[in-house]
Amino acid sequence: MSNLSEISVAILAGGRGTRLASTDPGKQKVIARVREHPFLEYILNQLNETGFKNVVICTGHLGDQVRDEFGENYKSLPLFYSQEPSPLGTAGAIRFALSLLESENILVTNGDSFLDIDLKKFLEFHIQKRANGTIALTEISDTSRYGSVEFDKNNRIVSFKEKSKNRGVRFINGGIYLFKRSLLLKIPKNKTVSFEKVIFPTWTGKSLYGFKTKGDFIDIGTSESYDKAQEFFSKYSI
Repeated sequence: MSNLSEISVAILAGGRGTRLASTDPGKQKVIARVREHPFLEYILNQLNETGFKNVVICTGHLGDQVRDEFGENYKSLPLFYSQEPSPLGTAGAIRFALSLLESENILVTNGDSFLDIDLKKFLEFHIQKRANGTIALTEISDTSRYGSVEFDKNNRIVSFKEKSKNRGVRFINGGIYLFKRSLLLKIPKNKTVSFEKVIFPTWTGKSLYGFKTKGDFIDIGTSESYDKAQEFFSKYSI
């Protein structure tokens, strides 16, 4: 069983946040204030409390703001940075940072969403399944904004459904992943590539699994969800 302290973590923090721009203009969205803390701090605190020791923040748009905010450490967590030279997309940014991510299994998390998840059980599931990749799935009552993920009885992911007006309880991509390094090496270098739009659909049927959780989920992709985050984090102390 891999030790959490040996797992490299990559946080995607390079998005432009165009839908949130009016809320905090000129600010990288992952450091937008939520209850007086940068949003990204809630993720770093979760990682620190769980026992991770190697975190790389993948920056892009306004990346200097993220580095200035957090510096080289968060509490006992050493922080490293991978500044993409031009927008590379979610998968491209991880491929670009791969030289800083040394473990066999690599945890990847979105920097603009938070999922209350038992990361130890997530890793145990990933290893037990001998998965090439595992996506944390969370159950929500309205998937019209996110789309949904379909999986078989063994939790192997079989398809990704586009967002639609059909509301209902479904599992969605919770924005936290575990990947084998060998799988990430197959992403083209120095190309703009998206996990969600390009990579994941091609990985279905290739040992890609879903880890189901009912943990609370929030993102700050829109001004509406950003406003909801203020109440969401009232029960999380830092």
